This record gives sequence, structure tokens and C-alpha cells, in this order.
Amino acid sequence: MASGQMSRDEALECTRCRHACHVMLYSETASQLFGRIPIRYIVLMQMRFDGLLGFPGGFVNPSEETLEAGLTRELLEELGVAVPVSTEDHVESCFSPPRSGTCSSSSRLILHFYVKKIEEEQIREIEKAAASTAADHGLEVLGMVRVPLYTTKSGGGLSCFLSHSFIGVARSQLLNSLLRLHLVSPGDLREALRGSQRRHAESAQNLQAVFKLTGEQP
Repeated sequence: MASGQMSRDEALECTRCRHACHVMLYSETASQLFGRIPIRYIVLMQMRFDGLLGFPGGFVNPSEETLEAGLTRELLEELGVAVPVSTEDHVESCFSPPRSGTCSSSSRLILHFYVKKIEEEQIREIEKAAASTAADHGLEVLGMVRVPLYTTKSGGGLSCFLSHSFIGVARSQLLNSLLRLHLVSPGDLREALRGSQRRHAESAQNLQAVFKLTGEQP
């Protein structure tokens, strides 16, 4: 087991810890981009209130509800649809990377990650409800986002998506799930990561140019 990771039961023994549960929802699809690029899978993430990408979910109090019941409640608030999550969907539990000044045991946060495969029609229902009836839409959640798992001739797609900013360990959770579920091949993922690094470098150069326009140095 990787450093910082633990079983679900071990995590629940940490009564002085806070707990947060998130889930990756995905489905198969026969859709094609521009009628020629197979999409193959739909993976849902969301744009958070802080401008970061993450998975739907939130804080859960194990003393009042099970992890899965709490996650299902959070999904109803954020997606507008009750998506039942079970222990069978649990993938991993681990401590959140510590932040400066929050290393005491009373403030430690345990992240529980789930992955659930559903039907494409359910994905469409979630996307519609998230934008129309979800209580958190426009507040804690700015919108649902599909992860582009393909790569276009111009290099767009997954590499561009990975160059965005993610909350906490969400990027790692996404990449590990793509590999574990064979949604993307290791070679294609490596190429997407290289493209993402190049885009990060280009973004840094663009920001430096903007700073110069303001008369300041970055």
C-alpha cells in the first residue's frame, strides 16, 4: 500500500480526522468527435467555486452517516440526481497532503475516492440536472466537465485538459483511474503528460508577458 494510504476500515478508526468522499462517474459511449474521432468513454469532473477542477463529493461525518450515504447526499446537492454509491465502488482512502500549519492529528483530512460506472443515458441526465435543479449549481459547483480522453492532430484534448489546475490529489486520482480501468493506454497518457508540460511552459511565458504590460516583473 502506497505511503499515506489505508483501508476503508483503518480510515474510519481515525475518529479525530475529518473525512471527505469524492467519486469519478464514467460510462462507455459510441459517440465520435466530428464524426471521426472515437470518444470511447465519458468521464465526469466539475469546475469548482475556486476555479479548480475536481470530482463531485464533499465532507462526510462518519459518526452521523456512512461514508457512502454521505457521498450520495453530496451528489444529490451537487448533481441534482441521487446517485447511489456503495462500498464496492470504493477505490482508496488516504491522507490529504498536509498544508502548512495544519499538521496536527485533530485537523488531518482523509480522502476517500470512489469510481462508479454508469450508463451513458445516466450521464446525460446528471449533466442536465446539474445545470437546472442541483442546489449547488452556480455556487459551490460552476459546472460539470467531460474529460477529453482523445488527442487531436493539433495536440488538443487530454494534454490540454491536464494542463489545467486541479484541487488536491484530483489529478492523480484521475490519472490512476484512467490507467487502472484501461480507459487510456500508458503510452497515450505519457504523451498527453508531455504535451501538458509544454503547455505549462507556454502559459508561464504568456504570464510573464502580461506582467510586463502592467509595468511589473513577475
